[in-house]
Amino acid sequence: MDFLKHYLRSPPAVIGLLLLTVILVMAATAGWLYPRDPLSLAGRPLVWPFENPRFLLGTDNSGRDIAAQIFHGARISLLIGLVATSIAVAIGVVIGSVAGYYGGHVDNILMRVTEAFQTLPNFLLLLVLVAVFGSTITTVTIAIGVVSWPAPARLTRAEFLSLRNREFVQAGRTLGLKDIKLIFGEILPNALPPVIVYASVVMAVAILLESSLAFLKLSDPNVASWGNLIGLGRDVLRVQWYVSAIPGVAILVTVLAVSLVGQGLNDALNPRLKSR
Repeated sequence: MDFLKHYLRSPPAVIGLLLLTVILVMAATAGWLYPRDPLSLAGRPLVWPFENPRFLLGTDNSGRDIAAQIFHGARISLLIGLVATSIAVAIGVVIGSVAGYYGGHVDNILMRVTEAFQTLPNFLLLLVLVAVFGSTITTVTIAIGVVSWPAPARLTRAEFLSLRNREFVQAGRTLGLKDIKLIFGEILPNALPPVIVYASVVMAVAILLESSLAFLKLSDPNVASWGNLIGLGRDVLRVQWYVSAIPGVAILVTVLAVSLVGQGLNDALNPRLKSR
């Protein structure tokens, strides 16, 4: 209850939660409101929004319903964000935990590997992975997760460095607990809150990375993603700008919602705020 009270005390966090709820409702009702394949032809190409009551948001270059692609695209974007974030956080937590707990040579080796991944920009490394392994939606999602783990790893390591010599850890060593039990059973639960908060940043970036790939026509063209729709509208941007603008607004709102929810979680989990 205290957590909920502190979260609801922040108006931006509440706004973010409401926006995210709307997006989740869109994803949940997409199959009901638009049961047909969103990539199937629905009418005349390039119908402007509200011009035809059948197509509230208009149609794209091929005559496909933009509203159907927006609703079904919410599923794709949220799924990519959640799965890629889970992969990135899982890899980062394991590497950061081991590096922060053992220190010394183990820490040096793992941090050099982390820095090697951070030398190249995420998007450039993502392009390489997609070029090598293909651009199916599964490959793209895994690739986004693989390029996004260094930041969670460094954050987890920092938390472990501050916790590994605490009294409860020393007590665990005295009781003869094994390292794996100390790492994942004792220290990690106390190190997770900031990592969970940062996961919202990773999720927002994951959605943007997939949209960037799709805009360059390097993502899976067989799914109704917002990025694919933006890329399709690039060819008619001067005259039918709405084809790119509508999914662009959807991406903007989703990233904003995730960021605001993450900030709200940070404020609610901050012990300094709880003590006020």
